Parts: sequence; structure tokens; C-alpha cells
Amino acid sequence: MKLIKDTKKFHIEEETAVAIGKFDGIHSGHRKLLEKVLEAKALGLKALVFTFTPSPGAYFTGKDIKEITTGEEKRRMFAEMGIDYLVEYPFEKETADITPEEFIDNILLSNMSARFIAAGEDVSFGRDGKGNAELLLKKGREKGFAVKIIPKICHEGKVISSTYVRDVIWQGNMELAGALMGEPYFLEGIVVKGNQLGRTMGMPTVNLLPPKEKLLPPNGVYFSRLEYKGNSYQGVTNIGRKPTVGGENPIGAETYIYDFSRMIYGEPVRVSLLHYERPEQKFENLSQLKAAIEKNIADGKEYFINL
Repeated sequence: MKLIKDTKKFHIEEETAVAIGKFDGIHSGHRKLLEKVLEAKALGLKALVFTFTPSPGAYFTGKDIKEITTGEEKRRMFAEMGIDYLVEYPFEKETADITPEEFIDNILLSNMSARFIAAGEDVSFGRDGKGNAELLLKKGREKGFAVKIIPKICHEGKVISSTYVRDVIWQGNMELAGALMGEPYFLEGIVVKGNQLGRTMGMPTVNLLPPKEKLLPPNGVYFSRLEYKGNSYQGVTNIGRKPTVGGENPIGAETYIYDFSRMIYGEPVRVSLLHYERPEQKFENLSQLKAAIEKNIADGKEYFINL
């Protein structure tokens, strides 16, 4: 996959099928959008994802918005899906001021040679967000490019959106988050060395420090799966600051892996959160902490047996 970022001056010679979206949390609605541009590859078009960096929401509010799926995660996922081009278009005042018609003519058609465009029915673009699905369809008829507008997808009667996914993750409902996203919610990173307290208690763990921009669910204990070098392992993950240990600990993800004792410091892993078991607690002493962890491990075994 070719990544185009930090520039507005580019031109793609190959004709493309373009998916437009924020893609914050690649949920089931996004996947439908991506399916359409990937199907267009059979027509000889290159599959292209177009998104803004930073997101318009972050630009206009001036706030750092935690991401359901980070930029690095999205890049890897798009590449694995078979996307040929990812355009992370700089969003700034000049970008915000472009008219919807200029966006279509100059960016979609001229810069990206778009011949097929897929977008959600609530798509908005151009100055004041006045560009919409109706305009895309109208311009498509005039300019001779195909447009596919994807209707909203619902789960149990409720429209799936990034906002809905975000709320569900904040609530710790990992089962519902997985259903909305089409896969379990995950954290990725490089294994770092922790305080090795678990190892001294006979329960060694794998430690990750999630990126600062990553949206995290409530601090607490989760039943999880850890993926490492193409293999999947059952585990129990604690997200939080380890209050019993004391000190100023950064928020991390610490995973006990069943039947696993390898040292994998410096290795990339993915931790998928399947079920929120309990909130993080501060225990009076390490003996109470050890007993709680042992119970979590035993309960986790039962969870995976019944999964």
C-alpha cells in the first residue's frame, strides 16, 4: 500500500475507486464502504482510502481526541485488506475553506483520478460541511464517475457509528464493541519490561504501554486474547496504573497468558479485549492482590471453556 500524507501536491495516474470517511474505529459500516472499493479492483481500478489528518473534529475543537483506531493501526489494517493507496490529507484552514465542488474537481478527480466513489449517506465535505451525498451523485452524473452511497447499518435497531462505538468502549461493554466493529477491540504495541512483580508471584505478564492517542476502556481486569507471531493465546489483562504497587505508574496493559512463559521484550503484540470482568482495585497488601489475580485467572479459564 502506498501512503500519501503531509502534502496536498500529489497526483495519482492510475484510475481509482475512492472510499471517503473518518474511519475512527473501523466498524461494520466502514467495512461495507471498504468492500465496495475493493470490489471495484475487479474493474481495473486501484482501491484508495481518503481521510483527513487531523480529523475535522480535532481541528475545530483544538482538542486531542482519543482514537478508537490509531493512525498506525489503520494503516496496517488497510494494507492487510488490500487497499492500494491511503491518502491522509492535511486538514487546515485552507482545506476547511475549499468549496464542495472544488473538493470533488480538484482533489477527488484531478489529484486522485477517481472513477468510482463510495461514501456513507451522511458524508459531508467542503466549506461548512455543505458537500453531501446528493452533490456527489449529481457531480457523478455530470462528470462521468460512478458513486455508491452506503446506507447506515444497524445493530439491534441502533445505527452503528463511531460515536456509538466510542460510548460502548467507555462503558466497558467489550462484547458489544466487538459486534459493532466486526472484530474485538484491541490494543497493539511493543512489549516493555514492567516491575516484574507478577513474575515474583509466579504469574509472569506481558506489558504494553498503549499510544497516548489510543482510546482506552475503563481501568480494570479483562479476559483477552494475545496475538504474537501469528499465534493466539488466551489471557487475562489488567488496564490501569497498578494502585496496589504504588508510585506514579503510567496507564498500561498487563496481560497474564495461559501456558506461556517466553520472554518477548521488544516484540510487537496485539491484545484483544473480550470481556470486562471487574474494575481496577487497590488492595491492602500484595497477598490480597495475588489472591485476586489467582481468582481472575481461574475465572478466565472458566470463561474460555464456556466461550
